[in-house]
Amino acid sequence: MKISKLYIGLLFTSISLSSCSDDESTISIETPTNYSFSRDGSSTVSFGGQTTRIAMAEELISALTDETKSKESLLSMFAHEEGDSDFSDAELNASSKSVRSKTAASNDFFSNNTTDASAIKTQLDNWIGSQHDEVFPQWEVQAESGTAGQIADGESTRYISANGVEYNQLVGKSLIGALMVDQILNNYLSTAVLDEATNIEDNDAEVVADGEIYTTMEHKWDEAYGYLYGASVDATDPNATLGDDDSFLNKYVAKVDANQYYTGIADDIFDAFKLGRAAIVAKDYTVRDEQAEIIKENLSKVIAVRAVHYLQAGKDAVATQNYGGAFHDLSEALGFVYSLQFTRKPNSEASYFSKNEVDQFIEDILAEENGLWNVSATTLDDISNEIVDAFDLVLAEAVE
Repeated sequence: MKISKLYIGLLFTSISLSSCSDDESTISIETPTNYSFSRDGSSTVSFGGQTTRIAMAEELISALTDETKSKESLLSMFAHEEGDSDFSDAELNASSKSVRSKTAASNDFFSNNTTDASAIKTQLDNWIGSQHDEVFPQWEVQAESGTAGQIADGESTRYISANGVEYNQLVGKSLIGALMVDQILNNYLSTAVLDEATNIEDNDAEVVADGEIYTTMEHKWDEAYGYLYGASVDATDPNATLGDDDSFLNKYVAKVDANQYYTGIADDIFDAFKLGRAAIVAKDYTVRDEQAEIIKENLSKVIAVRAVHYLQAGKDAVATQNYGGAFHDLSEALGFVYSLQFTRKPNSEASYFSKNEVDQFIEDILAEENGLWNVSATTLDDISNEIVDAFDLVLAEAVE
């Protein structure tokens, strides 16, 4: 069989596949405008674990700006254990899920690389702990070069380390890559995960997971979807509120889509999720995998564009001695740069940048005495150019 026609209509996407044999048959894939799939009258879409982890991560990042929190409580929010009272929400406390357990935990990148997985988790532990140890004791102190404390950023007040790092921003943006992007691109959209064990045979025969209404393959795709749209007001039509639903990947897909040079990227991602899910229902794994590659390319691009944007915004703010704004932008940049190691080159098994390369970028940015207070504009430009070259971007477009 071969794909004979592919078109996207206003209400649905249809792919017609025809054979040339005497007993010609046609398979039609119809993708609704919304992400809505059902079996026997009930929805087959489920991603509750992803919604839970997004909510946990939100509360953790908020707690990093509460100087009354203990170090133990912050780390426990990251590595939650079922039944512990780590959150304000009783349902989160009762959950067996945790953010740390799914950080740097993808099948493709970390199942055979526990050394890097452990190092990444430990790095995030250390940044969380450093907010408590370095910044909280200096909460009412005026920050200056080499001294942690508070610093004005327009009408906002930032709280930074002695080297100018706003740890809550660094942790939050690093989790976009280490949790959301890694789980979407390198785990749930991985053919190794989608096609694991008898998943293809079960999906072909519509054998559902034990006690559920969805097949395992359907669920894996939905879990990828949940890390981007799991906090949406209406997850069947998430682009209607895109950018307002969480502080992580959802927010920054919207920001990149708002850039005139990347307008439409949000629709491209959503359409690929819809069509890929419909392809699973239709048992067309070629189309499914094509859509996975579209998602990988575009979500990786989101990370790259925002990394360059914040590197350049921070550089410009340092030049005008707007240090509060500069350190805020550069702390976000550090997190997005750290997230580059979790991106995925389409049709490959590789990220755009290795862990070693990313670690070196971070080291270079903080290399001058007192870190961001004396950051080198040349270094920020060099790293920005390495990113745009790797992703085939235009620097001036990514900066906007």
